[in-house]
Amino acid sequence: MKTLMLATAALALSAGLALADGHGKTIRMGTEGAYPPYNFINDAGEVDGFERELGDELCKRAGLTCTWVTNDWDSIIPNLVSGNYDTIIAGMSITPERDEVIDFTQPYLPPDPSAYVALSKDVDVKNGVIAAQTGTIQANYVAQSGATIVEFATPDETVAAVKNGEADAVLADKSYLAPIVAESNGELVIVDEVPIGGGVGMGIRESDTDLKEKFDAAISSMKEDGSLTALTKKWFGEDANSF
Repeated sequence: MKTLMLATAALALSAGLALADGHGKTIRMGTEGAYPPYNFINDAGEVDGFERELGDELCKRAGLTCTWVTNDWDSIIPNLVSGNYDTIIAGMSITPERDEVIDFTQPYLPPDPSAYVALSKDVDVKNGVIAAQTGTIQANYVAQSGATIVEFATPDETVAAVKNGEADAVLADKSYLAPIVAESNGELVIVDEVPIGGGVGMGIRESDTDLKEKFDAAISSMKEDGSLTALTKKWFGEDANSF
């Protein structure tokens, strides 16, 4: 799953910004809207995908009134902290670096493998030029691997970089890249997989303990009755890792 590598841990948290206490207020669900099947904008201009369906169900079970907000990935954590929305539900892996700045619910998805995708299986991913989305765990992995990294603001730009020759391969979540490969009519291939990243959870301000407890309870109920597994398989396929 995607993870921001935070450049600073100096973001200030304020209890006064903790607007989402679940007591009659509308909870603003922040997502990227650009990472299918996790989240995307559909033809009607609305947030859609696995996390839209999951988030709506979690809000229902928690007894919360929720609305959806989109935000660019590279500023999604700072804008949570500053109060522009009350949760992050955007394919966000739980990492120690993030946990220094925000809190997380329990994971609603287990770790997902990352994949290299290129125009040919002969690409040297260890020494080549690899595209990755800025601020992700994949970008950090490439930077430490010895390959040359080129970073882009959005995931679709990383795939375009491979197609137009700017990069030899792209590294991203396999669940994001696999449908793109399947629809490429043989133009793109999966070269290799790497086990990086942790489970995915909802990001919440550290001061919003009540909201975290409500969503934790809702996630637990979906795990217990099997509905989370069913939803995961609906969006990611029967072979997807699930709880």
